[in-house]
Amino acid sequence: LSECLFFFAPQPPGRFPGARLLPMAQAASFASSSGSNDRRSTGRIIIVSNRLPVTVGVDADGQIEFYPSAGGLPTGLNSLNKDLERMWIGWPGQHVEEVDRHSVTEKLSRDNIIPIFLDPEDADPFYDGFSNGTIWPHFHYFTQYTKYNGDAFDAYQRVNEVFAAKVEELYQEGDRIWIHDYQLMLVPQMVRARLSSAFPEVTIGFFLHIPFPSYEVFRTLPWREAIMDGMLGADLVAFHTFDFMRHFLSSVYNISGLEHSFGQLEVQGRLVTVEALPMGIDYNKYAFFNVNIGSDASEEVAAIHEASLTIKLILSVDRLDYSKGILQRLRAFERFLREQPSYIGRVMLILVVVPSRDKVAAYQTLKDEIDLNVGRINGDMGTFDWIPIRYFYRSFTFESLCALYQLSHIALVTPLRDGMNLVAKEFVASKDRYGQGVLILSEMAGAAAELSLDALTINPCDEAAVVEALRTALEMPLEEQAERLQSMSQRLKKQTVQRWAEEFLQQLENSKAVQAEQAKPINAAQSARIVDAYRQCRRRLIFLDYGDTLMRRRRDLTPKPDKQVVQLLTALSRQENTHVVVMSGHTTASMDAYFEDVPLYAMISEHGASVNVDRMWQDVDTVGAEKWMGAVVPILEKLADLTAGTTVEVKDYSATWHYRRVRKDMSVNHIRTIREQLIYLTANHNIQVSDGKKQLEVRNAGINKGRAAQIIMGEEDWDFILAIGDDETDEELFAALPESATLIRVGYAPDTKANFTLKSVDAARSFLEKLIACDDGPARPSPKSGGRST
Repeated sequence: LSECLFFFAPQPPGRFPGARLLPMAQAASFASSSGSNDRRSTGRIIIVSNRLPVTVGVDADGQIEFYPSAGGLPTGLNSLNKDLERMWIGWPGQHVEEVDRHSVTEKLSRDNIIPIFLDPEDADPFYDGFSNGTIWPHFHYFTQYTKYNGDAFDAYQRVNEVFAAKVEELYQEGDRIWIHDYQLMLVPQMVRARLSSAFPEVTIGFFLHIPFPSYEVFRTLPWREAIMDGMLGADLVAFHTFDFMRHFLSSVYNISGLEHSFGQLEVQGRLVTVEALPMGIDYNKYAFFNVNIGSDASEEVAAIHEASLTIKLILSVDRLDYSKGILQRLRAFERFLREQPSYIGRVMLILVVVPSRDKVAAYQTLKDEIDLNVGRINGDMGTFDWIPIRYFYRSFTFESLCALYQLSHIALVTPLRDGMNLVAKEFVASKDRYGQGVLILSEMAGAAAELSLDALTINPCDEAAVVEALRTALEMPLEEQAERLQSMSQRLKKQTVQRWAEEFLQQLENSKAVQAEQAKPINAAQSARIVDAYRQCRRRLIFLDYGDTLMRRRRDLTPKPDKQVVQLLTALSRQENTHVVVMSGHTTASMDAYFEDVPLYAMISEHGASVNVDRMWQDVDTVGAEKWMGAVVPILEKLADLTAGTTVEVKDYSATWHYRRVRKDMSVNHIRTIREQLIYLTANHNIQVSDGKKQLEVRNAGINKGRAAQIIMGEEDWDFILAIGDDETDEELFAALPESATLIRVGYAPDTKANFTLKSVDAARSFLEKLIACDDGPARPSPKSGGRST
């Protein structure tokens, strides 16, 4: 719609090989950067989008030509600091024959533009089949048009892999990768999978330019997990509005079971930030564009100006799409004229429909219905010297578009669903020097989040509301029009497309900084120092949590140790002067059974209720447990009966309510309410209710792993203490250990007391293998089973 919003300066199409493209940045050519294996830090921005900022075309003579692609994205990225080197990867807009691909690549790469060539057998099902036949209608809530075609999704995956492979080929350490929109939702995870081994700190951002639907709509997609996982491969996932962000977080929780904290998610030990960053426009481009309405004005601009002098112009500008609500708008305008006949001959609807996907059946049908309705309304209500609707099925030049914005009295922007809708913002900006005009805006457009206070906001499905908004707009005093426009303009001047691009990159940097600050991952040098300290010390004490540290939980319970865990614990325990303690929420009987043949120094059961040293169990503080358990267990069992998917585990001195298998669509608030009720019902007992991973545990007040650890440490002089755990019960241990201890948390935790983090159970096992490899001590005899001491 805004044909001057190009990455390159406006110029006529160039013919190959004489076409001239302005450089994206003062950067090295593609040939020099890609022809080398040097991957040193560069700090470039690699932009990845379905379409390049330049389109490759073929003229009538079969000659290749280049011309700028329409859209606001290139303008925003071109406004970034000129010192930032940029590389753009994308599809050139149409099929390029094999014989021409080398020449096109060579020409575009001089400006750091890297074309992705797609063969028709993949391009069609990828673009028309899945991107626009499945994702577009589904994400805009037009599920009646959603195509559930597995072959189309397979093509979508293949094309996304092609994009990811090109990013991998060109990536250099320090580059920031910015991936755009619904055609490439799998690329973030694909790129991370390809690069994370060699470049674990790779920086990836993703921005979705269309709405993200509610969970109830998104869940019906058969490929929902793949799409979700793909997007979560990014470090920053951003949307136009808070509503879209909220829908995404809800879907993540309900599908993946990941809970967010202030928009931050832990994904496989990595922090992912989710943000709302509304895209703006190049405000000054519209506010200060001088439309020539003099004697030498273009014929089109002169006609627009002449019409505006005698009647009120109501402007509607949209791409042909069922999400834009064009038919509903026509019916509402017709109803307005019938209910307000005094405006017949005094108003005119300028209906601009930009051709789009008109080879798709749904769009052909829509185009036919628009044609029929316009013809019917004009035929029914027009007069010899006036027609109610001026209909244009084509694009306008930028000058003519600005003339429409500046000279129209009302902008009627009523999409049924829209990610942002920049037309509303462009109309307001174009009124900067005029101070007259009214914006009628759909509450379903993303722009409503910014403009709803001063625009006349309506439900586009409510004809009566649209009719009333039209009447209000036509009768609005000029002073009120000016006040509303000024208020909207002030916001748009600040939230420009340039600021949007800068804020996204800043948020991407912030997300990486938070990862580094809160995740505290062990790097190679830190790991080597810990191993070296371990090797040199002669009195070692190692505390190891069991569930989700050494072994992954399955359902509500942690299974018996596998062969690798047994071997790891045995090897560590048999090292000279090494004392290994395994901690768990399991009962003493389970611990004895699990580790009967492992020469452990000690064990801690039920998160600190009992301690086993030299195979003799000692209860820490279990006085009164029998009394309160008789009262609490029935309460927990009742909660389990009322909440499907939850279970109660009754142990010797504690009871746990597990909700790992609860329906994921049960809200976090519901779990929190149950916890509060549990605390209230047990207030008269000397007990504590603690949160674990998908569980609530009730135990004697004062019992925790830290207290149990102090019993094990005693008064002995330990010169190396290591503790590894994964949840809040382990944080109690961390707090009790001396400052010299090395504390490691498995998984992401924003407020951990640990010095370092490891991403996963596998990473924890690998770390223990390093300790084993550095020091093979003499073997110890296998332990004998003991009893219990109270």
